Amino acid sequence: MTRVTVWNENRHEQKNPVVSDIYPKGIHGAIADFLQAENYEVKTATLDESDHGLTDEVLQNTDVLVWWGHLAHHEVQDEIVAKVKERVLDGMGLIVLHSGHFSKIFKELMGTSCDLKWREADDRERIWVVDPSHPIADGIGEYIELEKEEMYGEHFDIPAPDELIFTSWFEGGEVFRSGCVFKRGNGRIFYFRPGHETYPTYHNEQVQQVIKNAVAYVKPVSRKRPVYGNAKSLETISEK
Repeated sequence: MTRVTVWNENRHEQKNPVVSDIYPKGIHGAIADFLQAENYEVKTATLDESDHGLTDEVLQNTDVLVWWGHLAHHEVQDEIVAKVKERVLDGMGLIVLHSGHFSKIFKELMGTSCDLKWREADDRERIWVVDPSHPIADGIGEYIELEKEEMYGEHFDIPAPDELIFTSWFEGGEVFRSGCVFKRGNGRIFYFRPGHETYPTYHNEQVQQVIKNAVAYVKPVSRKRPVYGNAKSLETISEK
């Protein structure tokens, strides 16, 4: 069974009654609920726990880490970020949601600023499937339409994705690469754009389906990380 840890800084839920009304169990709780319904083994972790809930034991027993953050990226300890990065390079899957684009771990793995345009104006969002054969798009129609969402617009300062699955259009006219897969070491990373805290986005069944599909896609493969450095020859090298 795939073991999933859903990480959330869990700050908006404590500060904003609009968010706590939409997500009474927190954003992490809402995501954990629909992933558990898919028969994944799911745990949650939050910023204010010891080691942000991401102890060595937790990370070693996580196949896929789901990450949501916004207000407190700077509070995430660098040593925890380094441990998460090593687990990704070893093969752990990472799903970064919405404002997690500015998280330390995503920026570290991308090597860029990960900056973008944004606007909170109740834009309608249409998330177009641009790779209909991709497993993460399984069960999704031509697009997902969200009545209200925060706008993210290009240019999105990320490396060119290894796989681009979704592109968003917003009512104000902007577009955005909203579903991107990146490969780092043995691991796969999926960035998925929607999920502003004051909208019920994670209650949308199609958004839930994408995240369920993404867990299955980024989970680890059964192989060890390659060995690097000086190497002995596999065959006898003839004398010249």
